[in-house]
Amino acid sequence: MKNKLEGSTWRLLSRDRYLYFMLLPGVIYFLLFKYLPMWGVLIAFKNYQPFLGFNGSEWVGFKHFIRFFSDPAFSQLFRNTIILALYNLVFFFPMPIVIALMLNEIGRAWYKRFVQTIIYIPHFFSWVAIVGIAYVLFTTEGGAVNEWFESMGMEKINILASEQWFRTVVTSEVIWKETGWGTIIFLAALTGVDPQLYEAARIDGANRFRQLWHITFPALRSVIIILFILRLGNFLDTGFEQIYLMLNATNREVGEVFDTYVYSMGILNGQFSFSTAIGLFKSAIGLLLVVAANHLARRFGEEGVY
Repeated sequence: MKNKLEGSTWRLLSRDRYLYFMLLPGVIYFLLFKYLPMWGVLIAFKNYQPFLGFNGSEWVGFKHFIRFFSDPAFSQLFRNTIILALYNLVFFFPMPIVIALMLNEIGRAWYKRFVQTIIYIPHFFSWVAIVGIAYVLFTTEGGAVNEWFESMGMEKINILASEQWFRTVVTSEVIWKETGWGTIIFLAALTGVDPQLYEAARIDGANRFRQLWHITFPALRSVIIILFILRLGNFLDTGFEQIYLMLNATNREVGEVFDTYVYSMGILNGQFSFSTAIGLFKSAIGLLLVVAANHLARRFGEEGVY
């Protein structure tokens, strides 16, 4: 029996050998750049010294985690990261869904393609360019927004140096840059909706809103749930490059997050083990959120991610 199973397995592998060969580069990529580097998290439990090497460095257990949790900066970093993450989740995550639903209602194909092209473009801008545009718009020295304020008889607002405006500006930049690109998955899901459902709904007297609510939105529900669960895995990843470029001495109190703190402690100060411990803490929180969200999704009858 065992020999028969082995024989059938080898026959299947032999039959689909070209497909497995095409899969091989992806498998090698994930092994080299995703799974193999996971051994590096052991640095978080060592007092890593580059000249001693990975194996020669002293094992210190949870010393760096205790230091991080007892650090006075921890509460500030945690608060800033959570608030920015919630801003992205509440204001950015729904935007691609809304825009995809709006694009789906456009009847003229040429106009739909034109709008899609326009809203995709910001995705290909670097964060340096995005932040540069923000500085040109909001600076008090000739910025377009403040010049408009002044022409309307209002006082100039130093938005770039304001703690109150920092999170709004950062979230707005993310929305402008990534919303258009995020619609691709939802528009792809909408192509699978049977047009006869809309025809039947119109015959039954359903207006555009009813069709949207009872046909279009349910078609996106499973995709939304899966992307939401995956999004929670990166919940504490607020984006290093953007935040680092937007930080200055006046908004650091609300802008310093885990990502920028890891760069400061790990790269600038050479505290590799301490910064690795912070990264491992972030990953653990993301894993817990994914497991909890997936469990809730499965409990309410959805597929989840596993």
